[in-house]
Amino acid sequence: MSDLLELKRINVSLGGTRILYDIDFKVEGGSVHCLLGDNGAGKSTLIQCISGTLQPDSGEILLDGKPVSFGSPRDALAAGIATVHQDAGTLPLMSVSRNFFLGNEPMRGRGPLRRIDFRKADAIALEQIHAIGIREVMHAKQLVGTMSGGERQALAIGRALYFGARMLILDEPTSALGVKEAAVVLKLITQARAHGIGIVVITHNATHALTVGDQYTILIHGRVAAQFARNERSHEEILSLMAGGEELAAVQAELEARHNAPVGELA
Repeated sequence: MSDLLELKRINVSLGGTRILYDIDFKVEGGSVHCLLGDNGAGKSTLIQCISGTLQPDSGEILLDGKPVSFGSPRDALAAGIATVHQDAGTLPLMSVSRNFFLGNEPMRGRGPLRRIDFRKADAIALEQIHAIGIREVMHAKQLVGTMSGGERQALAIGRALYFGARMLILDEPTSALGVKEAAVVLKLITQARAHGIGIVVITHNATHALTVGDQYTILIHGRVAAQFARNERSHEEILSLMAGGEELAAVQAELEARHNAPVGELA
């Protein structure tokens, strides 16, 4: 697999506070890279740099090996990078079809007679959501607000793939979902990977990360604490890292060394 996206030595400061320190991060086509860490670790800031919401102070972003700069999420989306947020970015009071297209509806007619082809939009939307496994929705005009959280996530992912996303950023895709709904989303992630899509999954759920992940990066206080491949760390080790285990161990080791050192060597 080749690198689809690569970040080199990314640094970000906000309001005079350093948020990210020399972050290196790669996403390969046809793989899932799980980004893990506790609250405040810098995960969201890193994703904002990839999605065009935030420009890093220094460092380099490469897409297909070539330097790029995304001035906005629209730029990132045009390059094939789609972000699906925790709320799935759906509008509850709009239909499945309108949510699927969100301003990109197929049109019919010309000039002043140009208008949305609702029949075609409904047919495409229903076909696509059935293809990704949402079988319970039988009508494209059903309000999205009546769908479950897992179905909304699947709809948003299916929408991104239909419009040509080469890379998906999924922000806590299984958060607050039941076991069955989470399983649907995880299955969809593996299906997208099988089609060559590069996927970044931001999650607090180590079990879900171990289920779908190929590569892992753990952030602690804006720094890379660990990067490893599938099966290189256990569930317990990952949980410890996410909670800052190695950082805590390093601090404890330093304190013990200072405590055991001769008085004349203490600084």
